[in-house]
Amino acid sequence: MAPRKKRNLDIWFIHPDLGIGGAERLVVDAAVGLQQLGHRVTIFTSHCDKSHCFDEVKDGTLTVHVRGNTLIPPHLFHRFFILCAILRQIHLTLTLSSDPPPDPSATTGPPPTDPLYPRLPPPDVIFIDQLSASIPILRILYPTTKILFYCHFPDKLLSPRNHPLAHLYRLPFDFLEGYSTSKSHCLLVNSLFTRSIFAQSFTGIASTPRVVYPCVDTFPPPTTLPIQPPAHNHLTFPNLLLSINRFERKKNIALAIHSFSLLPRTLRHASSTRLILAGGYDPRNAENAQYHLDLTKLCDTLGLQHATCKNYISALSLPDSVDVIFLLSIPASLKAELLSKARLLLYTPSNEHFGIVPLEAMLSCTPVLAVNSGGPLETVVEGETGWLRPPDMKEWSAIMKKVLFEMSDSQIRIMGERGKERVEREFSKEKMAVSLQEVMLEMLEKDMGEPLFGVGELGVLIGVVMGLVAMGVWWFL
Repeated sequence: MAPRKKRNLDIWFIHPDLGIGGAERLVVDAAVGLQQLGHRVTIFTSHCDKSHCFDEVKDGTLTVHVRGNTLIPPHLFHRFFILCAILRQIHLTLTLSSDPPPDPSATTGPPPTDPLYPRLPPPDVIFIDQLSASIPILRILYPTTKILFYCHFPDKLLSPRNHPLAHLYRLPFDFLEGYSTSKSHCLLVNSLFTRSIFAQSFTGIASTPRVVYPCVDTFPPPTTLPIQPPAHNHLTFPNLLLSINRFERKKNIALAIHSFSLLPRTLRHASSTRLILAGGYDPRNAENAQYHLDLTKLCDTLGLQHATCKNYISALSLPDSVDVIFLLSIPASLKAELLSKARLLLYTPSNEHFGIVPLEAMLSCTPVLAVNSGGPLETVVEGETGWLRPPDMKEWSAIMKKVLFEMSDSQIRIMGERGKERVEREFSKEKMAVSLQEVMLEMLEKDMGEPLFGVGELGVLIGVVMGLVAMGVWWFL
Protein backbone atom coordinates (compact mmCIF):
# COMPACT_ATOMS: atom_id res chain seq x y z
CA MET A 1 0.00 0.00 0.00
CA ALA A 2 1.39 3.39 -0.98
CA PRO A 3 2.09 5.77 1.93
CA ARG A 4 -0.54 8.42 2.48
CA LYS A 5 0.11 12.03 1.64
CA LYS A 6 1.89 13.67 4.55
CA ARG A 7 0.41 16.71 6.25
CA ASN A 8 1.19 18.25 9.59
CA LEU A 9 -1.40 17.46 12.25
CA ASP A 10 -2.43 19.04 15.53
CA ILE A 11 -2.29 16.15 18.02
CA TRP A 12 -3.28 16.09 21.68
CA PHE A 13 -2.23 13.41 24.14
CA ILE A 14 -4.34 12.80 27.27
CA HIS A 15 -2.65 10.76 30.01
CA PRO A 16 -3.63 10.43 33.70
CA ASP A 17 -0.28 10.80 35.49
CA LEU A 18 2.85 11.71 33.56
CA GLY A 19 5.42 9.95 35.77
CA ILE A 20 8.24 7.55 34.85
CA GLY A 21 6.45 4.24 34.23
CA GLY A 22 6.32 2.13 31.08
CA ALA A 23 3.07 3.68 29.84
CA GLU A 24 4.53 7.15 30.34
CA ARG A 25 7.68 6.17 28.44
CA LEU A 26 5.53 5.11 25.48
CA VAL A 27 3.52 8.36 25.56
CA VAL A 28 6.68 10.48 25.67
CA ASP A 29 8.38 8.49 22.89
CA ALA A 30 5.26 8.68 20.71
CA ALA A 31 4.87 12.41 21.32
CA VAL A 32 8.53 13.17 20.60
CA GLY A 33 8.54 10.95 17.52
CA LEU A 34 5.43 12.60 16.05
CA GLN A 35 6.81 16.04 16.88
CA GLN A 36 10.02 15.21 15.03
CA LEU A 37 7.90 14.30 12.00
CA GLY A 38 6.61 17.87 11.95
CA HIS A 39 3.33 17.52 13.85
CA ARG A 40 2.22 19.92 16.58
CA VAL A 41 1.95 17.91 19.81
CA THR A 42 0.48 18.91 23.17
CA ILE A 43 0.17 16.65 26.23
CA PHE A 44 -2.58 17.11 28.82
CA THR A 45 -2.33 15.32 32.16
CA SER A 46 -3.87 15.47 35.61
CA HIS A 47 -0.49 15.25 37.33
CA CYS A 48 3.13 15.91 36.45
CA ASP A 49 5.86 16.27 39.06
CA LYS A 50 8.85 17.95 37.42
CA SER A 51 11.18 16.09 39.80
CA HIS A 52 9.68 12.72 38.84
CA CYS A 53 9.25 12.69 35.07
CA PHE A 54 11.25 11.98 31.93
CA ASP A 55 13.84 14.42 30.62
CA GLU A 56 11.80 15.32 27.54
CA VAL A 57 9.11 16.65 29.89
CA LYS A 58 11.56 18.40 32.23
CA ASP A 59 13.60 20.19 29.58
CA GLY A 60 10.66 21.55 27.57
CA THR A 61 11.08 19.29 24.54
CA LEU A 62 7.36 18.58 24.92
CA THR A 63 4.57 21.00 25.77
CA VAL A 64 2.69 19.66 28.79
CA HIS A 65 -0.39 21.18 30.43
CA VAL A 66 -1.60 19.99 33.85
CA ARG A 67 -5.39 20.26 34.18
CA GLY A 68 -8.23 18.59 36.02
CA ASN A 69 -6.31 18.35 39.29
CA THR A 70 -8.15 20.90 41.45
CA LEU A 71 -11.45 19.20 42.36
CA ILE A 72 -10.84 15.47 42.79
CA PRO A 73 -7.89 13.99 44.72
CA PRO A 74 -6.03 10.94 43.34
CA HIS A 75 -7.62 8.78 46.07
CA LEU A 76 -9.74 8.96 49.19
CA PHE A 77 -7.83 7.59 52.17
CA HIS A 78 -5.95 5.23 49.85
CA ARG A 79 -9.19 3.85 48.42
CA PHE A 80 -11.36 4.51 45.35
CA PHE A 81 -8.37 4.93 43.05
CA ILE A 82 -10.28 4.01 39.89
CA LEU A 83 -13.27 6.21 40.74
CA CYS A 84 -11.03 9.20 41.43
CA ALA A 85 -8.98 8.54 38.30
CA ILE A 86 -12.10 8.53 36.12
CA LEU A 87 -13.50 11.68 37.70
CA ARG A 88 -10.14 13.45 37.35
CA GLN A 89 -9.98 12.51 33.68
CA ILE A 90 -13.51 13.78 33.10
CA HIS A 91 -12.58 17.00 34.88
CA LEU A 92 -9.48 17.34 32.70
CA THR A 93 -11.56 16.72 29.58
CA LEU A 94 -14.07 19.41 30.49
CA THR A 95 -11.31 21.97 31.07
CA LEU A 96 -9.99 21.48 27.53
CA SER A 97 -12.76 23.68 26.15
CA SER A 98 -12.41 26.38 28.80
CA ASP A 99 -9.78 29.02 29.52
CA PRO A 100 -7.35 27.67 32.14
CA PRO A 101 -5.76 30.01 34.70
CA PRO A 102 -2.30 31.28 33.75
CA ASP A 103 -0.38 29.02 36.16
CA PRO A 104 3.24 28.70 34.95
CA SER A 105 3.89 25.78 37.32
CA ALA A 106 1.22 23.76 35.51
CA THR A 107 2.86 23.99 32.13
CA THR A 108 6.15 22.88 30.64
CA GLY A 109 7.51 23.52 27.19
CA PRO A 110 7.34 26.66 25.05
CA PRO A 111 4.99 29.31 26.52
CA PRO A 112 1.83 30.14 24.59
CA THR A 113 1.89 33.27 22.47
CA ASP A 114 -1.06 34.79 24.37
CA PRO A 115 -0.46 35.13 28.13
CA LEU A 116 -4.21 34.79 28.75
CA TYR A 117 -4.15 31.17 27.52
CA PRO A 118 -6.82 31.44 24.81
CA ARG A 119 -8.96 28.48 24.01
CA LEU A 120 -7.17 25.97 21.86
CA PRO A 121 -8.73 25.12 18.50
CA PRO A 122 -9.96 21.54 18.09
CA PRO A 123 -7.10 19.17 17.25
CA ASP A 124 -7.03 16.77 14.34
CA VAL A 125 -6.40 13.73 16.56
CA ILE A 126 -6.56 12.97 20.28
CA PHE A 127 -4.36 10.13 21.53
CA ILE A 128 -5.68 8.78 24.83
CA ASP A 129 -4.41 5.80 26.83
CA GLN A 130 -4.91 3.90 30.12
CA LEU A 131 -8.36 5.35 30.86
CA SER A 132 -11.08 5.46 28.20
CA ALA A 133 -13.91 6.94 30.30
CA SER A 134 -13.82 10.40 28.72
CA ILE A 135 -13.90 9.25 25.09
CA PRO A 136 -17.69 9.77 24.66
CA ILE A 137 -17.35 13.26 26.17
CA LEU A 138 -14.47 14.08 23.85
CA ARG A 139 -16.53 13.04 20.86
CA ILE A 140 -19.32 15.40 21.95
CA LEU A 141 -16.97 18.32 22.59
CA TYR A 142 -14.88 17.76 19.46
CA PRO A 143 -17.15 16.16 16.84
CA THR A 144 -14.65 16.70 14.00
CA THR A 145 -11.68 15.27 15.93
CA LYS A 146 -10.63 11.64 15.61
CA ILE A 147 -10.06 9.75 18.88
CA LEU A 148 -7.35 7.09 19.09
CA PHE A 149 -7.24 4.83 22.16
CA TYR A 150 -4.05 2.91 23.00
CA CYS A 151 -4.71 -0.07 25.28
CA HIS A 152 -1.67 -1.19 27.28
CA PHE A 153 -3.81 -3.89 28.95
CA PRO A 154 -7.51 -4.06 29.94
CA ASP A 155 -7.90 -2.25 33.26
CA LYS A 156 -10.60 -4.70 34.33
CA LEU A 157 -7.95 -7.44 34.50
CA LEU A 158 -5.52 -5.43 36.61
CA SER A 159 -7.74 -4.89 39.65
CA PRO A 160 -7.84 -7.42 42.52
CA ARG A 161 -11.23 -8.98 43.26
CA ASN A 162 -10.69 -10.95 46.42
CA HIS A 163 -14.18 -10.37 47.80
CA PRO A 164 -17.68 -10.61 46.26
CA LEU A 165 -18.30 -6.96 47.16
CA ALA A 166 -15.15 -5.97 45.30
CA HIS A 167 -16.46 -7.79 42.23
CA LEU A 168 -19.80 -6.01 42.57
CA TYR A 169 -18.05 -2.67 43.04
CA ARG A 170 -16.12 -3.16 39.81
CA LEU A 171 -19.13 -4.02 37.62
CA PRO A 172 -20.06 -0.43 36.63
CA PHE A 173 -16.41 0.43 36.01
CA ASP A 174 -16.02 -2.61 33.77
CA PHE A 175 -19.15 -1.64 31.83
CA LEU A 176 -17.93 1.93 31.44
CA GLU A 177 -14.50 0.74 30.27
CA GLY A 178 -16.00 -1.50 27.58
CA TYR A 179 -18.54 1.06 26.42
CA SER A 180 -16.19 4.03 26.29
CA THR A 181 -13.39 2.04 24.65
CA SER A 182 -15.75 1.03 21.85
CA LYS A 183 -16.44 4.69 21.06
CA SER A 184 -12.91 5.50 19.93
CA HIS A 185 -12.38 5.89 16.20
CA CYS A 186 -9.37 3.58 16.29
CA LEU A 187 -8.00 1.04 18.78
CA LEU A 188 -4.32 0.21 19.23
CA VAL A 189 -2.60 -2.31 21.50
CA ASN A 190 1.03 -2.92 22.41
CA SER A 191 1.33 -6.57 21.32
CA LEU A 192 -0.44 -9.49 19.69
CA PHE A 193 -0.68 -11.00 23.16
CA THR A 194 -2.55 -7.96 24.48
CA ARG A 195 -4.79 -8.05 21.40
CA SER A 196 -5.82 -11.63 22.19
CA ILE A 197 -6.58 -10.69 25.81
CA PHE A 198 -8.48 -7.61 24.61
CA ALA A 199 -10.70 -9.78 22.39
CA GLN A 200 -11.49 -12.10 25.31
CA SER A 201 -12.19 -9.19 27.68
CA PHE A 202 -14.36 -7.03 25.39
CA THR A 203 -16.51 -9.47 23.46
CA GLY A 204 -18.95 -6.69 22.57
CA ILE A 205 -16.35 -4.73 20.59
CA ALA A 206 -16.38 -5.94 17.00
CA SER A 207 -13.33 -4.08 15.69
CA THR A 208 -9.91 -5.71 15.96
CA PRO A 209 -7.23 -3.46 17.48
CA ARG A 210 -4.07 -2.84 15.52
CA VAL A 211 -0.67 -3.54 17.04
CA VAL A 212 1.82 -0.69 17.37
CA TYR A 213 4.77 -1.88 19.40
CA PRO A 214 6.43 0.25 22.08
CA CYS A 215 9.96 1.29 21.29
CA VAL A 216 13.39 1.91 22.70
CA ASP A 217 15.70 4.78 21.86
CA THR A 218 18.12 3.28 19.35
CA PHE A 219 20.33 6.37 19.68
CA PRO A 220 20.50 6.75 23.46
CA PRO A 221 22.50 9.65 24.88
CA PRO A 222 25.86 8.66 26.38
CA THR A 223 25.86 7.94 30.11
CA THR A 224 28.71 7.98 32.59
CA LEU A 225 29.03 6.22 35.91
CA PRO A 226 29.46 8.34 39.05
CA ILE A 227 33.04 7.11 39.47
CA GLN A 228 35.32 4.86 37.50
CA PRO A 229 35.10 1.34 38.95
CA PRO A 230 38.26 -0.49 39.98
CA ALA A 231 39.54 -3.21 37.68
CA HIS A 232 38.39 -5.96 40.08
CA ASN A 233 34.73 -5.62 41.04
CA HIS A 234 31.56 -7.67 40.75
CA LEU A 235 29.99 -5.38 38.16
CA THR A 236 32.72 -6.02 35.58
CA PHE A 237 33.17 -9.76 36.03
CA PRO A 238 32.95 -11.59 32.68
CA ASN A 239 30.14 -13.98 33.67
CA LEU A 240 27.27 -11.81 34.86
CA LEU A 241 23.69 -13.08 34.80
CA LEU A 242 21.37 -10.09 35.01
CA SER A 243 17.71 -9.66 35.92
CA ILE A 244 16.04 -6.23 35.77
CA ASN A 245 12.52 -6.10 37.16
CA ARG A 246 10.48 -4.36 39.79
CA PHE A 247 10.52 -6.24 43.08
CA GLU A 248 6.99 -7.61 42.73
CA ARG A 249 5.82 -11.21 43.10
CA LYS A 250 4.27 -11.31 39.66
CA LYS A 251 7.75 -10.78 38.18
CA ASN A 252 8.79 -14.22 39.52
CA ILE A 253 12.39 -13.22 40.26
CA ALA A 254 12.67 -16.36 42.38
CA LEU A 255 12.92 -18.33 39.13
CA ALA A 256 16.31 -16.72 38.45
CA ILE A 257 17.57 -17.59 41.93
CA HIS A 258 16.37 -21.21 41.82
CA SER A 259 17.89 -21.71 38.36
CA PHE A 260 21.19 -20.11 39.37
CA SER A 261 21.45 -22.36 42.43
CA LEU A 262 21.40 -25.45 40.19
CA LEU A 263 24.67 -24.45 38.52
CA PRO A 264 27.60 -26.42 40.00
CA ARG A 265 29.14 -24.39 42.80
CA THR A 266 32.70 -25.19 41.70
CA LEU A 267 32.02 -23.91 38.18
CA ARG A 268 30.35 -20.75 39.50
CA HIS A 269 33.24 -19.84 41.75
CA ALA A 270 36.00 -20.82 39.32
CA SER A 271 34.47 -18.65 36.57
CA SER A 272 33.51 -15.69 38.83
CA THR A 273 29.86 -16.10 37.89
CA ARG A 274 27.48 -13.74 39.67
CA LEU A 275 23.72 -13.21 39.59
CA ILE A 276 22.66 -9.56 39.75
CA LEU A 277 19.03 -8.79 40.58
CA ALA A 278 18.38 -5.13 39.83
CA GLY A 279 15.24 -3.10 39.44
CA GLY A 280 12.66 -0.72 40.81
CA TYR A 281 12.34 -0.65 44.57
CA ASP A 282 10.32 1.75 46.69
CA PRO A 283 10.80 1.28 50.47
CA ARG A 284 7.34 2.80 51.00
CA ASN A 285 5.83 -0.01 48.94
CA ALA A 286 5.04 -2.92 51.25
CA GLU A 287 5.19 -5.49 48.46
CA ASN A 288 8.61 -4.29 47.28
CA ALA A 289 10.07 -4.52 50.78
CA GLN A 290 8.51 -7.88 51.63
CA TYR A 291 9.38 -9.52 48.32
CA HIS A 292 12.99 -8.40 48.57
CA LEU A 293 13.12 -9.88 52.07
CA ASP A 294 11.59 -13.13 50.83
CA LEU A 295 14.16 -13.37 48.02
CA THR A 296 17.04 -12.93 50.46
CA LYS A 297 15.58 -15.69 52.62
CA LEU A 298 15.36 -17.90 49.53
CA CYS A 299 19.07 -17.29 48.91
CA ASP A 300 19.80 -18.34 52.51
CA THR A 301 17.74 -21.50 52.07
CA LEU A 302 19.61 -22.42 48.87
CA GLY A 303 23.03 -21.73 50.40
CA LEU A 304 23.76 -18.68 48.24
CA GLN A 305 25.76 -15.79 49.69
CA HIS A 306 23.99 -12.50 48.96
CA ALA A 307 24.38 -8.78 49.47
CA THR A 308 22.02 -5.84 48.99
CA CYS A 309 23.37 -2.54 47.66
CA LYS A 310 21.36 0.67 47.63
CA ASN A 311 23.85 2.63 45.56
CA TYR A 312 26.56 2.13 42.96
CA ILE A 313 29.53 2.78 45.23
CA SER A 314 28.57 0.15 47.81
CA ALA A 315 28.35 -2.45 45.03
CA LEU A 316 32.03 -2.00 44.18
CA SER A 317 33.40 -3.27 47.48
CA LEU A 318 31.68 -6.61 47.98
CA PRO A 319 33.60 -9.71 49.05
CA ASP A 320 34.36 -12.36 46.42
CA SER A 321 32.21 -14.90 48.29
CA VAL A 322 28.99 -13.14 47.25
CA ASP A 323 26.89 -15.13 44.76
CA VAL A 324 23.80 -12.94 44.40
CA ILE A 325 23.77 -9.14 44.38
CA PHE A 326 20.58 -7.15 44.91
CA LEU A 327 20.73 -3.64 43.40
CA LEU A 328 17.79 -1.48 44.41
CA SER A 329 16.49 1.34 42.17
CA ILE A 330 19.53 1.65 39.93
CA PRO A 331 20.16 4.88 37.95
CA ALA A 332 20.06 4.86 34.16
CA SER A 333 23.84 5.00 33.86
CA LEU A 334 24.33 1.85 35.94
CA LYS A 335 21.50 0.08 34.14
CA ALA A 336 23.16 0.77 30.78
CA GLU A 337 26.52 -0.44 32.15
CA LEU A 338 25.05 -3.69 33.47
CA LEU A 339 23.19 -4.41 30.23
CA SER A 340 26.39 -3.96 28.23
CA LYS A 341 28.47 -6.17 30.58
CA ALA A 342 26.00 -9.03 31.18
CA ARG A 343 26.52 -12.39 29.51
CA LEU A 344 22.77 -13.10 29.61
CA LEU A 345 19.60 -11.22 30.58
CA LEU A 346 17.06 -13.24 32.56
CA TYR A 347 13.48 -12.05 31.98
CA THR A 348 11.35 -14.03 34.42
CA PRO A 349 7.72 -12.70 34.25
CA SER A 350 5.03 -14.85 32.67
CA ASN A 351 2.31 -13.37 30.43
CA GLU A 352 4.00 -9.97 30.36
CA HIS A 353 1.95 -7.52 28.28
CA PHE A 354 4.99 -6.54 26.24
CA GLY A 355 8.23 -6.17 28.19
CA ILE A 356 10.70 -3.42 27.32
CA VAL A 357 13.75 -4.81 29.18
CA PRO A 358 14.45 -7.58 26.61
CA LEU A 359 14.63 -4.90 23.91
CA GLU A 360 17.03 -2.83 25.99
CA ALA A 361 19.22 -5.91 26.47
CA MET A 362 19.23 -6.79 22.77
CA LEU A 363 20.07 -3.19 21.89
CA SER A 364 23.11 -3.62 24.16
CA CYS A 365 24.07 -6.82 22.27
CA THR A 366 23.12 -9.04 25.22
CA PRO A 367 21.21 -12.30 24.55
CA VAL A 368 17.93 -12.84 26.41
CA LEU A 369 16.41 -15.81 28.21
CA ALA A 370 12.68 -15.18 28.72
CA VAL A 371 9.54 -17.08 29.65
CA ASN A 372 7.77 -18.39 26.55
CA SER A 373 4.54 -16.43 27.01
CA GLY A 374 3.25 -12.91 26.51
CA GLY A 375 5.19 -10.13 24.82
CA PRO A 376 8.65 -11.82 24.66
CA LEU A 377 7.22 -14.26 22.09
CA GLU A 378 7.08 -11.26 19.73
CA THR A 379 10.44 -9.72 20.57
CA VAL A 380 12.89 -12.57 21.28
CA VAL A 381 13.69 -14.89 18.38
CA GLU A 382 14.46 -18.42 19.60
CA GLY A 383 18.05 -19.41 18.94
CA GLU A 384 18.87 -16.14 17.15
CA THR A 385 18.56 -13.36 19.72
CA GLY A 386 18.00 -15.51 22.78
CA TRP A 387 15.90 -18.35 24.16
CA LEU A 388 12.25 -18.82 25.16
CA ARG A 389 11.55 -21.44 27.83
CA PRO A 390 8.74 -22.35 30.22
CA PRO A 391 9.28 -21.13 33.81
CA ASP A 392 11.04 -24.35 34.80
CA MET A 393 14.24 -23.96 36.84
CA LYS A 394 15.95 -26.99 35.28
CA GLU A 395 15.41 -25.72 31.74
CA TRP A 396 16.56 -22.23 32.71
CA SER A 397 19.63 -23.57 34.47
CA ALA A 398 20.52 -25.57 31.36
CA ILE A 399 20.49 -22.40 29.22
CA MET A 400 22.56 -20.56 31.82
CA LYS A 401 25.14 -23.35 31.79
CA LYS A 402 25.21 -23.33 27.99
CA VAL A 403 25.78 -19.57 27.81
CA LEU A 404 28.36 -19.46 30.60
CA PHE A 405 30.45 -22.54 29.92
CA GLU A 406 29.70 -23.96 26.47
CA MET A 407 29.28 -21.03 24.05
CA SER A 408 32.32 -19.07 22.90
CA ASP A 409 32.61 -15.31 23.18
CA SER A 410 32.25 -15.02 19.40
CA GLN A 411 29.00 -17.01 19.44
CA ILE A 412 27.62 -14.75 22.16
CA ARG A 413 28.74 -11.69 20.20
CA ILE A 414 27.04 -12.88 16.99
CA MET A 415 23.78 -13.53 18.86
CA GLY A 416 24.02 -10.11 20.50
CA GLU A 417 24.58 -8.39 17.15
CA ARG A 418 21.50 -10.12 15.73
CA GLY A 419 19.47 -8.85 18.66
CA LYS A 420 20.65 -5.29 18.16
CA GLU A 421 19.84 -5.43 14.44
CA ARG A 422 16.35 -6.70 15.22
CA VAL A 423 15.64 -3.90 17.71
CA GLU A 424 16.92 -1.22 15.34
CA ARG A 425 14.83 -2.65 12.51
CA GLU A 426 11.54 -3.38 14.31
CA PHE A 427 11.35 -1.42 17.58
CA SER A 428 12.86 2.01 16.99
CA LYS A 429 11.21 5.26 18.04
CA GLU A 430 11.23 6.36 14.41
CA LYS A 431 9.30 3.27 13.29
CA MET A 432 6.71 3.67 16.04
CA ALA A 433 6.19 7.32 15.12
CA VAL A 434 5.74 6.53 11.43
CA SER A 435 3.25 3.75 12.30
CA LEU A 436 1.22 6.13 14.46
CA GLN A 437 1.32 8.78 11.74
CA GLU A 438 -0.01 6.30 9.16
CA VAL A 439 -2.86 5.31 11.50
CA MET A 440 -3.78 8.92 12.17
CA LEU A 441 -3.76 9.91 8.52
CA GLU A 442 -5.98 6.94 7.70
CA MET A 443 -8.37 7.92 10.50
CA LEU A 444 -8.75 11.36 9.00
CA GLU A 445 -9.42 9.97 5.52
CA LYS A 446 -12.00 7.36 6.53
CA ASP A 447 -15.16 7.28 8.60
CA MET A 448 -13.86 5.00 11.34
CA GLY A 449 -15.39 4.03 14.66
CA GLU A 450 -18.88 3.24 15.92
CA PRO A 451 -21.70 5.81 16.16
CA LEU A 452 -21.45 7.71 19.41
CA PHE A 453 -24.87 6.88 20.83
CA GLY A 454 -27.36 4.18 20.04
CA VAL A 455 -30.90 3.97 21.36
CA GLY A 456 -30.85 4.45 25.11
CA GLU A 457 -27.09 4.57 25.39
CA LEU A 458 -26.95 8.19 26.53
CA GLY A 459 -29.29 7.49 29.43
CA VAL A 460 -27.35 4.36 30.37
CA LEU A 461 -24.05 6.27 30.31
CA ILE A 462 -25.40 9.07 32.51
CA GLY A 463 -26.83 6.49 34.87
CA VAL A 464 -23.51 4.65 35.12
CA VAL A 465 -21.56 7.83 35.87
CA MET A 466 -24.07 8.89 38.53
CA GLY A 467 -24.04 5.38 39.95
CA LEU A 468 -20.25 5.42 40.21
CA VAL A 469 -20.33 8.67 42.15
CA ALA A 470 -23.16 7.47 44.41
CA MET A 471 -21.43 4.15 45.07
CA GLY A 472 -18.19 5.90 45.95
CA VAL A 473 -19.98 8.26 48.37
CA TRP A 474 -21.89 5.36 49.94
CA TRP A 475 -18.76 3.24 50.33
CA PHE A 476 -16.85 6.18 51.80
CA LEU A 477 -19.58 7.05 54.31
